[in-house]
Amino acid sequence: MKTKIDQLSEAGLFVGHRKSATHPKMKPYISGEKNTIHLIDLEKTAEKLEEMLEKIKKIREEGKNLLLVGTKKQAKDLVKETADECKIPYVNERWLGGTITNFPIIKKRVEYYKDLEKKKAAGELEKYTKKERLEIDREIERLRLKFEGIKNMETTPDAIFVLDIQKDITAVKEAKIKNILIFAIIDTDDNPDLVDCFVPANNDAIVSIKYILDKIKEVLIKTPVAVKSVKTENKEIS
Repeated sequence: MKTKIDQLSEAGLFVGHRKSATHPKMKPYISGEKNTIHLIDLEKTAEKLEEMLEKIKKIREEGKNLLLVGTKKQAKDLVKETADECKIPYVNERWLGGTITNFPIIKKRVEYYKDLEKKKAAGELEKYTKKERLEIDREIERLRLKFEGIKNMETTPDAIFVLDIQKDITAVKEAKIKNILIFAIIDTDDNPDLVDCFVPANNDAIVSIKYILDKIKEVLIKTPVAVKSVKTENKEIS
């Protein structure tokens, strides 16, 4: 029977970056090197992964919102698939500045996008000329790429999970400004101090990313979502 360490190894979570690129703060999570590539200590990876999954489970139990962020080309489809199955918002295209720090403005654009979708579905765009409908279709597609993953996000998230903090550093910075909990996969060339909770692992290989997202998905799907109370003048209902 395969141990957890064997599973982590098979998924390639231990493969870091070249020694020359290693961030000093990641040295405690390195077990050795091979052909100038630093190798991640899988015992510590397993420990940090369990810690992170417990915190994500608690967020789910409390009915809080987690936003999944991963704009790497090789992971875009996987990010969308994971988020859709878990019924959580996601960003898998370019991060739009202000998504967190200027959410009211972003929300207005999302509502505009949803309104166009609704009108198209209801056939309300048929009154326009073919050329005008083509332009509206192009506008809907542009908005879809920007907002599809967050179109049902009613408020700023309580936490975000970032696949690559270097590629999506703006998301990390905005979350910090708003004191939003930050989870991440931290590779050997990343600074772990930029996030609140992390798993030291390869964040380039799709098999490694998939392993971690699958673990998160398992926790989110299995954990019952808390029903938030709604207060009325005379009583509180659930």
